[in-house]
Amino acid sequence: MVIVRQTGNIKKNSFEFDAWQRQTVVVGIDEVGRGCFAGPVVAAAVILPLNKPHRMLKDSKIMTAEERNAAFVWIKKHCRYGVGIVHHRTIDQRNIWHATLIAMKKALMHSLDKVLLRPSAIVTDAMPLNLSDTHFHDIPVYCFPKGESKSSSIAAASIVAKVTRDAMMELYDMAVPGYGLADNKGYGTPGHKKAIRERDYSFIHRTHFVHNFLQRDEDVQLSLDAMLESHNEAGEILCRSD
Repeated sequence: MVIVRQTGNIKKNSFEFDAWQRQTVVVGIDEVGRGCFAGPVVAAAVILPLNKPHRMLKDSKIMTAEERNAAFVWIKKHCRYGVGIVHHRTIDQRNIWHATLIAMKKALMHSLDKVLLRPSAIVTDAMPLNLSDTHFHDIPVYCFPKGESKSSSIAAASIVAKVTRDAMMELYDMAVPGYGLADNKGYGTPGHKKAIRERDYSFIHRTHFVHNFLQRDEDVQLSLDAMLESHNEAGEILCRSD
């Protein structure tokens, strides 16, 4: 099993072009929802058709919903892809790092089902993926930051994962109204934090993850309050001494 962390300059689609020249393919993997308070973490794996890096394929975070949906239509028509979903209970039990790796591996297995061309490489956005316990242990895995901007395969995966998860969160919003899930998609916005404090957790919240996060928020606020109080007291002493 070979996992390579790429740290140098990577030319756009260099992995794809190298594979296509040899008449093989690359699998790009990305995830959405790691830092959320509610809902699953969703990963996607996408195999682009040979010699087709489409201009629509870019980082899903900088695309509008309409652009993502249009790109997803193209991906469904032209690409082989798979999705891996790990729900909030597993995130609380295993932690978000391990849950994300499970989702990525699920997505990869689905994408490689009945694929005729064996991939020459797997590329991921920063997250290493250990495949030593699978039939694909001999395929090198390359992980590097800002993968969506350096690989159209990773960009396509980010789009599939984002569109899939956003649709799920909109459905969850109807099941558990009051948390703004259709808008915040489960992320810890000020409104979402306020709703949790007022309503408590819903059945899709990552309770252990959120509790630790909010506790850190409270600890930071207490430290700031203490510093402000100490500053005010020091100011009062100086005033009295004058």
